[in-house]
Parts: sequence; C-alpha cells; structure tokens
Amino acid sequence: MRIIFMGTPGYAAPTLEALHTAGHEIVAVYSQPPRPAGRRGLEVLPSPVHRTADALGIPVFTPKSLKSEDEQAAFRALNADAAVVVAYGLILPKAILDAPRLGAWNGHASLLPRWRGAAPIQRAIMAGDLETGVMIMQMDEGLDTGPVALTETVEITPAMTTGELHDKLAYVTAKLMVEAMARLEKGELPVTAQSSDGVTYAAKISKAETRVDFTLEAQQVHDHVRGLAPSPGAWFEIASGDRAERVKLLATEVANIDVERQAPGTVLDDHLTIATGKGAIRLLMLQKAGGKPLKAEDFLRGTTIAPGTVIG
Repeated sequence: MRIIFMGTPGYAAPTLEALHTAGHEIVAVYSQPPRPAGRRGLEVLPSPVHRTADALGIPVFTPKSLKSEDEQAAFRALNADAAVVVAYGLILPKAILDAPRLGAWNGHASLLPRWRGAAPIQRAIMAGDLETGVMIMQMDEGLDTGPVALTETVEITPAMTTGELHDKLAYVTAKLMVEAMARLEKGELPVTAQSSDGVTYAAKISKAETRVDFTLEAQQVHDHVRGLAPSPGAWFEIASGDRAERVKLLATEVANIDVERQAPGTVLDDHLTIATGKGAIRLLMLQKAGGKPLKAEDFLRGTTIAPGTVIG
C-alpha cells in the first residue's frame, strides 16, 4: 500500500523500518522538526525517525503544525492508502485523519482505555501495573479514543524499567503494525470500540514529580524509580559541604527488613538501605551530575553517606 508514516522518537523507528521491509511504499515520513541536542543544546539534530527515513531514502516533512489549509492540501496530494502514526507528537486535525483512503492507524503503548495520552509506558510502571501492551487503533479526533483492531499484552516484571519496557514494546508495535496493514490491505481488519470503563490518562512527566518521595511506601518508591529510569531519572539530594548535591537514582529493590521509628529518607546501614513511609528500599544504581552510573558499592567508594544520614 501507499503509506504515510508519522513518528518522531526512537520508539517509532522500528515500525517505519518494518513497514518498509514488508514491501509497502512509504510515500512520505512526517516527523517533528529538528531540535537542539547535546548537553548545551548547541547542535540541532533531526529526530530518530527523520534519520531512519533519510537512511531509507524516504522524503521527510517536518511541519510545526498541520492545521493550515496548505499543509492539509499537501498531505492529501500524497494520495496515501493509509497513514501510520507512532508517537508523532502533533495533534492531527480531522482533515488529516480523513485524507488517507483507508484511514489513520496508531500504534499505542498501553492496553486502552488505560493510559491514554503522552506517557503510557512510564505511567504503567509508576502505577505498579503488572502488565501493559500495544494496541493498533483507528484514529479519531479524540485523545486515543478510537476503535481497536489488534492487541498484544506484555508482562511488566518486578524490576523492569521504562527503558527496558520501551524497547520491548517498540518491537511489538512494529510487528503488530505490519500485521495490521497486511489485514487492512485485504479488507480483513475489523475494529472494536473501546470500553468506557477503566479510562486513565498518562500525563507527560513533569520535572516536579521526578524527585524521590521517601514518605511513600517502599514498593511505591521502587515503582517510581524504575518508571523514570533511565530518563529523565528519579533523584534525591545529599549534603555536600555547604550545598546540596543532586543524585540520580536508576535502580532500587524493596528491602525485606523491619523498620521501626525511622524518619523516611534515613540511611539504615552501609549498603544504602533507606527507610520509607512503610518499609525500606535499597539503592542499587546511582549517578551524580556529569558522572557515569555506578553500582552502590562503587558509588560509596567516592561518596560517604553514613548510617543515620537523612537524604531526600
């Protein structure tokens, strides 16, 4: 089929590659405009999907919006059979959704209607969900409200981070979208309306919520940390001379010990076991600003955090 692919981050690139390998004619790729990159933001780089399209020799368009009549006319002129959308990042007006002959299809990384919105992978882990998945959905004007065609469920294991789940779901999305487009081409892709029960929204992660709150229960702290790992990363502060130093926390485990009458954030031993609102958590992988990720024992060789210290 003639397909317009719309996506931006690395999550979407495997789907673009898989559709190309499957023999579809990708007539154009739409991606977010190049953004400043690097620690100082001095280099402007195209998105991962943009770079993938360049490597495949596919023309790329990077409009800041699709609301203008000129952009919509250019989109219609591509005469696509279908549009495939994976983590594109722009709202698609009705004129765009209606332009492809067979509609616009989205690969969404959750079991809809749970976790509609921008950050479904992070939110599923942060909430302690035991499973998530991918759904191929026919798009409408709502926020991830369209009818669902295909579903695959994926287990969230107890120590799984957002980074690990992200990579797994990216390839599930690619596989499922190839299957969806094959069925769509044959006219064999029925859809089912989403349930109105169990709707939750996966809001974009804010900077304010990345700080670790040790007053929560140990399991909640653990889920929060792995839901933000490796990026943007949960963090806490420790005293360093006359200032506070930020430390990113990349891996933890719930400590199976009894904790009585200890303030949340109190360091309990020489292995970075920390009291929480209920129970305790052990810090496994940490990173200072400008440094590399270190296991707890290596981190403690260069930083003293004595038992009894309160962090947070």
